[in-house]
Amino acid sequence: MQRDRTILTTKPKPSRPTAFASAQEVARLAGVSRSAVSRAFTPGASISEDTRAKVEAAAAELGYHVNHLARGLMRHQSGIVCLIVADIHTPYLSRLLDSLSRALQEAGKVVMVLNAGRSSRNVDGALRQTLNYRADATVVLSGTPYRRIAQSCLDSGQRLVLLNRDDHLLGTVNLSVDNARAARMAATLLLRAGYRRLALVTSAIGTPSLSARRRHFLEAAREQGVEVRVWEGGATAYESGLQGGTELLASDAPPDAVFAVTDLLACGVLDAARHRFGRRVPEEVGVIGFDDIEQAGWASYDLTTFAQPVAAITDWTVRLVADGVEEGTRDRVFEASLVWRSTVARATERAA
Repeated sequence: MQRDRTILTTKPKPSRPTAFASAQEVARLAGVSRSAVSRAFTPGASISEDTRAKVEAAAAELGYHVNHLARGLMRHQSGIVCLIVADIHTPYLSRLLDSLSRALQEAGKVVMVLNAGRSSRNVDGALRQTLNYRADATVVLSGTPYRRIAQSCLDSGQRLVLLNRDDHLLGTVNLSVDNARAARMAATLLLRAGYRRLALVTSAIGTPSLSARRRHFLEAAREQGVEVRVWEGGATAYESGLQGGTELLASDAPPDAVFAVTDLLACGVLDAARHRFGRRVPEEVGVIGFDDIEQAGWASYDLTTFAQPVAAITDWTVRLVADGVEEGTRDRVFEASLVWRSTVARATERAA
């Protein structure tokens, strides 16, 4: 009795994963030279369309990809731009990170995000990592690097861009927002609207930006003969604003206007005023924030605030790390524009 036989056939396995195919293997399969493969994947290089098509077909079959990192290192450039950020969860920083990373990728850069957690003390460790990856440039979105490690990055040939810092390290580029002008304008707006019992709410973090807003708001009010009550504490978060607004409004002499140094804090103040004390905004309490985060424009807040110039900061940063600009013209101070909404009364409304 003859038994049925099933013969299984299998294709021979490649000697190594196709993802690791070499340019020489692509050249052999395409029937071209090794230099032709290189030209096929070099923008602007001279190569016929027929040869390019052969190379691309062979590369697709073998799973070949150009090693841009190796190419860059041969030219002493990795193409890597590191973005270091602390408090990545905050709406403003996450928005800035999104804008910067997309723009840099469109400019042909490889973006590496180093999360320093919720403490700017971790920025130093993150900055050390950029040396291991031979980054062409590093942008510090938050936190202050120590001078020693910052100097090491500069000595290695990195471009180092610091956003919203007041410490100018020799060789770094500083991009900042005009916090002084915005804070003084906030005080002027509230006083012109007829508010007289002013308060300021800030966190205990004390970054250069927040400190500048606090200092210049207090100075502008005092120049008009008005003393400002200050509440300071906690993280730069909604919960801190809620607590600060609650304690200020529960006092014997509650304020009739509050400048919160960020929108998250301002949203907390607004909820304390409306939901814990039943205060009418802006008739009984006026509130101004800073950042113009998405939540500031929500109907439930409709917060008067100052907008961070995210697009302008992004454009200038890309010019610095991708295109390059002339020495001596690199540091920039950007204006934070007023966004007028319904949490501050007009002068005529307060008078009525």
